[in-house]
Amino acid sequence: MDALLDTRQLLAGVDVFSLSIWLTGFLLALVVLGVRVAFATAFVGFVGLCLFFMQRQGFDRGLITAVKLVGQIPHSKSTTYALSLIPTFILIGYLAYYAGLTRFLFEAAKRWVGWLPGGLAVATVLATAGFAAVSGASVATAAVFARIAIPEMLRVGYRRSFAAGVVAAGGTLASLIPPSAILVIYAIIVEESVGKLLLAGFVPGAVSALIYCGLVSGMAVVKPDLGPPVGGYGWRRRFESLPGTLPIMLVVFIIIYSIYFGWATPTEAGALGAFIVLLMAFWRGMRWRQLKGALMEAAKLTVMIFTMIWGVLIYVRFLGFADLPNAFATWIAGLDQPALLTLSLILLCYVVLGMFMDAIGMLLLTLPVVYPAVIALNGGPDVTREASALGMSAEECGIWFGIIVVKMAELCLITPPIGLNCFVVASVSQESDEPISVQEVFRGASPFFAADVVTVIVLIAFPGIVLWLPNSI
Repeated sequence: MDALLDTRQLLAGVDVFSLSIWLTGFLLALVVLGVRVAFATAFVGFVGLCLFFMQRQGFDRGLITAVKLVGQIPHSKSTTYALSLIPTFILIGYLAYYAGLTRFLFEAAKRWVGWLPGGLAVATVLATAGFAAVSGASVATAAVFARIAIPEMLRVGYRRSFAAGVVAAGGTLASLIPPSAILVIYAIIVEESVGKLLLAGFVPGAVSALIYCGLVSGMAVVKPDLGPPVGGYGWRRRFESLPGTLPIMLVVFIIIYSIYFGWATPTEAGALGAFIVLLMAFWRGMRWRQLKGALMEAAKLTVMIFTMIWGVLIYVRFLGFADLPNAFATWIAGLDQPALLTLSLILLCYVVLGMFMDAIGMLLLTLPVVYPAVIALNGGPDVTREASALGMSAEECGIWFGIIVVKMAELCLITPPIGLNCFVVASVSQESDEPISVQEVFRGASPFFAADVVTVIVLIAFPGIVLWLPNSI
């Protein structure tokens, strides 16, 4: 009893809201120091929950309550139906790679657009966009095309940094083009429609790919030594390359079409897509070794993502008790400045965070606080389109902001010092005869930062690009 009273008295003067701010600052410090987001968020969230319940129930009972609450989260969230979509989307991409289907995409793109200035680089962007439509994982996309496209570009005389930068940037398209694992994570965290978010990413992903292609061709026109065009492909050889792309195109069609017309849930569409790719892989001669590799890679990435989700949700549960998201949303909504200016400042913070965190970790860490603020900035959860500050309903704002923030998350995949895609491309290149340093990859990817900024500005200026497809359901 004395220990119980001592604990309550010790914590009686502690303000939970102020505690949440201090613990959030401590969390950011841990992340900057290199602690994994999953472990940092789980630790800080657990400490916060312990202090919260000890203040009300004493040391022993408070600790037990916090431990029970933290122990329930992995099971309750792992059994969420929407989360089952993530491993199927990841598996589709790895099956397509190990079955050799990705080479057909690159070969077809090379024959059709290789004659353009920087034609092989343009082909790489288009091929990565096509593979992104069955992959859902940016890192996997970058790793795949680092093995396929870079040797081909170097063979015809492309500048090393340019070739590597194109692959690193092209890999980021998998974050936006459905099926996208990161869009599913966003939907789960903010409780938006998974199906509508996946559909919303299709057109912006295509727009982003076209802007990349325009940038590549423009750079090649200004500096022809970056990448010479590749010719010599007649119409017959071009059409001969198309049948090899049909398996991936079929999967893309089935996923988008079934979700759009409501014939299947996103989870069912993902499972059906994985099954079709598996059949195509066996038909093209996949052996047990390749199947085992695809399953192991998909399992590793899935476990990593799930672990991050568990850790962040422990932290989110503490924030809910501390009421920090609502307080931040109220403060943002009360600022005496245009809504678009406030939104721009929020996005600028993502640029800074992206220099120190990976994409998924950054979104998981910030969305519990930032998402309610953006909804409040638009006018609140019940605002009509006519009365909202951004001209959208609350649901439309949530979907639109999801695409914007995922596009911002793509930036952190190619920005130093953490840019994961750049490290992956450099690592894969070490296996070749012409290894490329990570500094060269970052240098080659830097122009694509400007292209992504242009894409974000276009999506903010014309939200219909994002909302047209989901609103047409």
